[in-house]
Amino acid sequence: MTRTYKATGINLKSAPIGESDRLLTVLTREFGLIKAVAPGVRKQRSSIGGRSELFVVNELLIAKGRSLDKITQASTVESHPGLSRNLGKLSAAQYLAELAIASALSDEPQESLFLLLGEHLSRLEGLSDRTEIQSAAVLVAHLTQGIFHLLALAGLAPQVQVCCATRQPLIPNFTDPDWKTGFSIPSGGTFSLPELVNLEAELSSQTGSLYRSASRSPQTSNSKHLTNFHINARELAALQQLGSAELEEGITDRTAWMSVENILRQYAQYHLGCTIRSGSSIDTYLESFEF
Repeated sequence: MTRTYKATGINLKSAPIGESDRLLTVLTREFGLIKAVAPGVRKQRSSIGGRSELFVVNELLIAKGRSLDKITQASTVESHPGLSRNLGKLSAAQYLAELAIASALSDEPQESLFLLLGEHLSRLEGLSDRTEIQSAAVLVAHLTQGIFHLLALAGLAPQVQVCCATRQPLIPNFTDPDWKTGFSIPSGGTFSLPELVNLEAELSSQTGSLYRSASRSPQTSNSKHLTNFHINARELAALQQLGSAELEEGITDRTAWMSVENILRQYAQYHLGCTIRSGSSIDTYLESFEF
């Protein structure tokens, strides 16, 4: 007898399989991350074709299979059509989906992750569709907070409030234009500059390689493979508000948010052991603006 089970899940990834089927990667409340075949959904008259689109939340009836499970029924609970109407929103949503896939467990309930991802997708969908610099900055800020919240849920969020070495609070100094502090990806967060120098010296002695932090902005293309950064007061202030439930008003410092997104992208890839492919889509989207 075919065994079936019910689950509520959001479609995070889709790939064609066979002549008319799709293989869906679905984050479910009840069973975590699952992969299941949606049969016949690429046919024009498929009864569940629209329900197999990305970021659609469905109540599913799934039949257990020997190698792959099969979706037999799907009833849509929620969808996010606004995400697909804007390249920036779609890229940001796919970015968060990749992080969710990288951090999700299988065969275990993942309700907290399910709800958190749904909340951030709704926030992205609710942003302005206007193609202007200010709107792009707000989009990157919301994406960055989504990244931080997903990392926090996985127990991987970086320390951004104190120096990782001394545990002393780090307070952005906006009166000194040359003020900087440090951020170390492998060591888990922020450091005062003297402590970052000590950390790099220690790593150099252990590995025989020279470790240096980036004095330039971490958003630059030349910093893509660096592990330590110097960040300014605006970038630290942006990092320090990410753990709150809501972002502060006036989040339009696009340069700071682009830098912080780049840092957290590299941080997430390092600690989750994955490559965020949608990051290049975000880069392409932002390059269309004259910053």
